[in-house]
Amino acid sequence: MNLPRPDPDRGLYGITVAAELVGTGPQNLRQYEARGLLTPERTAGGTRRYSENDLERLRDIASLLEAGLNLAGIEMVLALRTANSELQAELDRLTPRSALPEPVRPARRATRQLGPQPGRAR
Repeated sequence: MNLPRPDPDRGLYGITVAAELVGTGPQNLRQYEARGLLTPERTAGGTRRYSENDLERLRDIASLLEAGLNLAGIEMVLALRTANSELQAELDRLTPRSALPEPVRPARRATRQLGPQPGRAR
């Protein structure tokens, strides 16, 4: 049975569940939101709801923290990634596939021997 996949942008998880799923504390999620690193949906009553995409971004933040970046550095990395994705999308839109150069392939090494080599014993 093929069930439809939920929208990855739809906020489904409360802050406590989201924090547990990514292995951090709710206070960290609040701090990341205050820094502008992510923006969860809000219910009419103001409760935060985190989506699958938010959880993926939180895992990305955690891996950058483990790599030694601070929140200011993470902010810069995420902004650069977003800008790069936008530029790539624009390039894809403006450049037809036929206009792109073929990828450079490494030269293949000769595997055929041309006969006995002088000075080599078989």
